Amino acid sequence: MSVIAPIDTNDSSGRGAADVAPRPDGRRPDSGDHLPGRTEDSRPEVVPARAPGLELLGELPGSGYRQPPGLVRRADGQTCQLTRLLYLLLDAIDGQRTYPEIAEVLSGTTSRLVTADNVRTLAEAKLAPLGLLRSADGTAPAAPRSNPLLALRFRFVVSNPRVTRRITAPFALLFRPFVVAVMLAAFLLSTGWVLFDKGLASATHQAFDEPGLLLLVFAITVVSAGFHEFGHAAACRYGGAMPGTMGVGLYLVWPAFYTNVDDSYRLGRAGRIRVDLGGLYFNAIVAVAIFATWAVIRWDALLLIIAAQVLQMIRQLAPFVRFDGYHILADLTGVPDLYSRIRPTLLGLLPTRWGRAESKVLKPWARVVVTVWVLTVVPLLLVSLVLVVTALPRVAATAWQSLGNHARLLATHWAAGDVPRVGVGLLAMLAICLPLLGIAYLLVRLVRQTVTSVWRATAGRPRRRAAAIIAGGALVAALVLTWWPDGAKYQPIQKHERGTVADALPMANRKPTAPQVDRPLHVGQRRTVTTVWPTAAPPPTEEQRLALVMVPRNPDQSGNGTPAPTWVFPFNPPEAPRAGDNQALSVNTQDGSTVYDVAFALVWATGDTVDNHNEAYALANCQNCQTVAVAFQVVLIVGPADVVVPQNISAAVNYSCRDCVTYALASQLVVTLPEGLSDEAKARLNALWEEIERFGQRIEGLSPQEIQAQLESYKEQILAIIEADAPAGPTPSGAPATTAPQSPSATATPAGSPTDTPSASPSPATSPTTPAPTTPAAPTGSPTPPDPSAEGTTPEPTSEPTPSAASEQSPIP
Repeated sequence: MSVIAPIDTNDSSGRGAADVAPRPDGRRPDSGDHLPGRTEDSRPEVVPARAPGLELLGELPGSGYRQPPGLVRRADGQTCQLTRLLYLLLDAIDGQRTYPEIAEVLSGTTSRLVTADNVRTLAEAKLAPLGLLRSADGTAPAAPRSNPLLALRFRFVVSNPRVTRRITAPFALLFRPFVVAVMLAAFLLSTGWVLFDKGLASATHQAFDEPGLLLLVFAITVVSAGFHEFGHAAACRYGGAMPGTMGVGLYLVWPAFYTNVDDSYRLGRAGRIRVDLGGLYFNAIVAVAIFATWAVIRWDALLLIIAAQVLQMIRQLAPFVRFDGYHILADLTGVPDLYSRIRPTLLGLLPTRWGRAESKVLKPWARVVVTVWVLTVVPLLLVSLVLVVTALPRVAATAWQSLGNHARLLATHWAAGDVPRVGVGLLAMLAICLPLLGIAYLLVRLVRQTVTSVWRATAGRPRRRAAAIIAGGALVAALVLTWWPDGAKYQPIQKHERGTVADALPMANRKPTAPQVDRPLHVGQRRTVTTVWPTAAPPPTEEQRLALVMVPRNPDQSGNGTPAPTWVFPFNPPEAPRAGDNQALSVNTQDGSTVYDVAFALVWATGDTVDNHNEAYALANCQNCQTVAVAFQVVLIVGPADVVVPQNISAAVNYSCRDCVTYALASQLVVTLPEGLSDEAKARLNALWEEIERFGQRIEGLSPQEIQAQLESYKEQILAIIEADAPAGPTPSGAPATTAPQSPSATATPAGSPTDTPSASPSPATSPTTPAPTTPAAPTGSPTPPDPSAEGTTPEPTSEPTPSAASEQSPIP
């Protein structure tokens, strides 16, 4: 982003001491000299002088003001905007003329009578507070810099003006009209082909499949953001102005590069707009260069950089904050600092101020544009602030949960020595932390500035200060009410939530509402229903495939008034689990309820035959209900086994069910160990299993996708523990199959490939709703400590219930 230092405007209420300088004869004004005809009580004659390093830039070209202001730049780089009278006065102050002489010159240039007292008052009350006049001791005055709204903070200078001008001078040639035309044509053709013909699917897959390429894409994107600033500086050089410092700072909640192009104020409107667009033009150059590189090496992941350049250009064009679009709008209207016009514009909308002169300082067309901008930006900023404050607890909880997940994955990748994935994980964690830190700083700074400003404005006004204290107390009470911890305000954001503006408001109604359902189906009636296909299963094709259709039987019409049996489904219930099996059975027959059943089991198998079953059944016969079953089983085969046929089964069935959501997830991990684990590995495995059990106690509020992802993470951690203990590595057992015994020295060889067969059966016209809290069913399985000397299989203790939405069997890869 280019940085044009916001202009300090002259304030009619400013006050300051007179700045005087020595007379030409070297004597101080207080040494006894008096003007002719004055008595000893007359004021001493003084000779004002400009501050050292002050530069007069002239009137603002293409100004949107009725009377174009004059611009001056102090030695510290701050640009100030003055009225025509003050600019002419400063131009007349040359360090040689006295106040009467300056008044005579000013009267001639303005065609108005100006007295020496007028000149003294303007110099002391207007120019001196802005740091534009030399101090009495001849040094530069200590004038505070402007503190504009939404400006860049924590600036760190990377290159001084001299270095900036040297390194950006060669790039000014890129702004020649012929070069610009060729580059823009190449940009449009290449990006159009990438976005609308080639696509980004293969690029995304390659980048995430190879973390090293993803890091490369990220690094080049960061470098291109810095190259964006070269565009502003080079455009400044091409137009005849001199760029200033370049560096990095914090803007809102993200780090940002910047270039000081204050000197572009001396350029015309076209030159200033060229400077504003220079960064976007250099983004286009980066996109063209990346496309040419891709054409040679054919790494599809590089195409993501082109998409990143397009997104960065679109973001920079937003005119609401101090991005390039804001500066473009400011230079088009000729109003240097639009944010400084917010208060005058809002006050000018009051009927009592329509005829005042301060409401007509802008040209009519510029006033219309600025008014529309103000009426758009002010509500947008206020709504954004309210949303940030109200949503911060859940955003922080989500970030904390995400950091925990990334930390666990980071530890796994670190243990495996996967350096690229470790780098990606660190970048992901940094991307999570930076916005939260930026939001916290933004809110603290906003509160501090608001309190300071209100306290100063109400000084000496007890009634106004009391009203301000009451209003502040009301805001604090509202904030406490908004952030007061309860069961939902600090819950992580779930994937299935809508996340609308209304949902983020404190008084939003978050109770789930049952969807409107049409009349039920009758025999022989045809209706259109919605089918949910598992993401991992192939979509249906023209080839005929075997399908299972469950047709309910007509219930017996005995009419004897006896209550219906507990089992209401037209098929037999699943068989009870055998020793070494794991089963989660969730049956829901109550309308408007939520039923969970979860079974976790760690099984050590030491026999010749391993046929452990892992089953999850979710069966629903109700209305507006949720039914969830999750089964997670880890089978560790110690020593050789003649037959290894594990089974992983899940089923989700809706029977006479309306507005119901039914999920079943079965996840199984089977590993063959040539030898038993060491005591250290068993301790680590036991500690991890305790963590898994704790996870089972708190997963009721998680979405199915989050549960499945966490179980996959636990699988990776279990494998990491086993692989670290056994140098030869564990031997995976795949999908049900018969395998020959393996010796302890055998290497890890997959016996099958992972399968992912989700089972989810929502009824027609079903819409998932938020499950109501219920008491989870007790986990299945009987805890039995592992006994390597025993034959057969022995289950470990299971954990608490959880919801999920798929079933899968995952052999060790």
